[in-house]
Amino acid sequence: AMAVWIQAQQLQGEALRQMQALYGQHFPIEVRHYLSQWIESQAWDSIDLDNPQENVKATQLLEGLIQELQKKADHQVGEDGFLLKIKLGHYATQLQATLSLQNTYDRCPMELVRCIRHILYHEQRLVREANNSPSPAGSLVDAMSQKHLQINQTFEELRLITQDSENELKKLQQTQEYFIIQYQENMRLQGGWGAGGGSRAWGAGGTDPNAAPRPPAQFSQLSQLGPQERLSRETTLQQKKASLEAWLHREAQTLQQYRVDLAEKHQKTLQLLRKQQTTILDDELIQWKRRQQLAGNGGPPEGTLDVLQTWCEKLAEIIWQNRQQIRRAEHLCQQLPISGPVEEMLSELNGTITDIISALVTSTFIIEKQPPQVLKTQTKFAATVRLLVGGKLNVHMNPPQVKATIISEQQAKALLKNESTRNESSGEILNNCCVMEYHQATGTLSAHFRNMSLKRIKRSDRRGAESVTEEKFTILFESQFSVGGNELVFQVKTLSLPVVVIVHGSQDNNATATVLWDNAFAEPGRVPFAVPDKVQWPQLCEALNMKFKAEVQSSRGLTKENLVFLAQKLFNSTSSHLEDYSSTTVSWSQFNRENLPGRNYTFWQWFDGVMEVLKKHLKPHWNDGAILGFVNKQQAHDLLINKPDGTFLLRFSDSEIGGITIAWKFDSSERMFWNLMPFTTRDFSIRSLADRLGDLSYLIYVFPDRPKDEVFSKYYTPVLCESTPAKAVDGYVKPQIKQVVPEFVSASGDSAPGGATYMDQAPSPAVCSQPHYNMYAQNPDAVLDPEGDFDLDDTMDVARHVEELLRRPMDSQWIPHAQS
Repeated sequence: AMAVWIQAQQLQGEALRQMQALYGQHFPIEVRHYLSQWIESQAWDSIDLDNPQENVKATQLLEGLIQELQKKADHQVGEDGFLLKIKLGHYATQLQATLSLQNTYDRCPMELVRCIRHILYHEQRLVREANNSPSPAGSLVDAMSQKHLQINQTFEELRLITQDSENELKKLQQTQEYFIIQYQENMRLQGGWGAGGGSRAWGAGGTDPNAAPRPPAQFSQLSQLGPQERLSRETTLQQKKASLEAWLHREAQTLQQYRVDLAEKHQKTLQLLRKQQTTILDDELIQWKRRQQLAGNGGPPEGTLDVLQTWCEKLAEIIWQNRQQIRRAEHLCQQLPISGPVEEMLSELNGTITDIISALVTSTFIIEKQPPQVLKTQTKFAATVRLLVGGKLNVHMNPPQVKATIISEQQAKALLKNESTRNESSGEILNNCCVMEYHQATGTLSAHFRNMSLKRIKRSDRRGAESVTEEKFTILFESQFSVGGNELVFQVKTLSLPVVVIVHGSQDNNATATVLWDNAFAEPGRVPFAVPDKVQWPQLCEALNMKFKAEVQSSRGLTKENLVFLAQKLFNSTSSHLEDYSSTTVSWSQFNRENLPGRNYTFWQWFDGVMEVLKKHLKPHWNDGAILGFVNKQQAHDLLINKPDGTFLLRFSDSEIGGITIAWKFDSSERMFWNLMPFTTRDFSIRSLADRLGDLSYLIYVFPDRPKDEVFSKYYTPVLCESTPAKAVDGYVKPQIKQVVPEFVSASGDSAPGGATYMDQAPSPAVCSQPHYNMYAQNPDAVLDPEGDFDLDDTMDVARHVEELLRRPMDSQWIPHAQS
């Protein structure tokens, strides 16, 4: 689940107003905003508001809130930060005052908890209604906070059990010290009955309680006494000796028992610790990485790592405390060896805890900001790597250096199987070393690579039909550092999401397809970088819609009808029911390797062209719902047939990548339906769509029936009125560009308003929309890099692209449009 606050910020209209109304003096919205993650991960629900005993728990929660506020306030910097610092500090003080009023009004903390619960409950309701998702059965907190609750409760359990072990360890230490003192004392009293020949050293006097002791020195002095006295003295000494032996024996057993108990307690702790660590690293962190991968396809942002870092730091702290305890227990055993199972138990515990901490350190070395997944050579790029437990384990005292290397899919496979020979790489990255920096305010330890650049790439031999834009690389980040005064040395490595390397802008759309497919369909824990060759059509729809909304930067995604249109196009089918496609599979070949039937481009290339033209020139019109877009010529005619003359619609061209055409109805002797030759990005950089529509006075209604000016006039370029002609600047007069469709004008007999001159009517030479212009990119990329490394594969790739553009047929069914 996504954090509620992230979704609450997307609310609109009445829902937004209702959400704002939840906040005020009693609980300022700023507190909710700046502490959103903290607030959502607390167990507000676990407090029974009707039980006065729970007041303590409520107070603790609120004290936590005050601390977090104070912390947030202290971290604000810069001039925007200053106001916030004052504000948040003020709220913290107010809350503190409220808490200290407790004596006079001791329901206070409870009321505040009730208030926060009320807010969260209603916020979740509003978000749920906005997403139309059904209410979770009888639960106020969603699954996300349930999970957080569970994690936080386990931490509390671990804290208590570790505290408990600490107390037991102290008890063991004190018992042992007392034992040693008693032992020494008794040795002295008895003149030391010697280091009896037990095989094991035991106790400070080096004696084994199980060996038969030699009579003490006092016995030898007895011979000087009279028989009567001697007997009674001897008996007393024997009794003393026996009771001492019994005491030492008992005490040794108690000590041994304490040691076993403590070791067993540590075994339990480590078991729970391992379980908690698995939940955090294998569930939560992996989910974050999956969100990060989907964000690469335009999914919602993956969210910060703050909560995860807090958890990992808690893990590190508890692991470290337990590790120190186990070592102290070992030390006590060495100081006073008693034979038994403890040594073995302790050495096993030591091994386990080292494994646990290794897993934590190596798994929390992660890429916070991924490098671009379509990577152009000779182009600056950035990435950030972070160690979530770096601050807690004091790694920053001796800041480690991180190195970045680009490696191929094969090399990545070998690396994960530990077969890799050192220092393999598939190219050269400039500025590829960076020292990790510690940020005091946030407690983060990270390396921010700002100026990397891929100087050259070494491609591998490809298989069969694979093109250069299907080859995946990855950036390997590695580092080494020590923890706990060089006791433990760690080598950490992490791989970026797959990267496709290009040398020229014309390869961008095919490279993007490879990345899109990989991000959407990668299985967790896969071998690098295996993806299914076929996926279900609904899965692809989801990926396309996510990408579409992100690229076009629109909340207006692909509708059911749009998806039917895309399925018909992809599968060359006529069925118009989305359900008919629900179990159809799409292969990678169909998606972006084989051309669509009768066309010289793939499905993805067509779809990408649509996104491109929308993003660059038509975003507002798509958002206004003025572009129908995904309909074919026949469907357009069917939609227009019963509409009044002058009704038009805008649809994406079938024959031209990134083309958009106007279809309109006007019944004339020649024909009823008119289709204008498609416009492309190039045309819109000369004159915008709105102005082109404004130029054609016979286009009256946007399908179904909205007056054209109502939809488009706000986008028209203002025209200077005739009465005040624009003054010539420096003796130049200004031309104006206007769009005419000569063929229509002559066919419809529609004379231009205001008495047209002959020039207006003259069929000016038709400007065919020249797709081959696109071959000259605005900023031509050199195929030869400055080093003069010539890459035949890439050059062929670009050459094929150009050749394809030149081969595209002119479609004869269009009416040309001209600029006059």
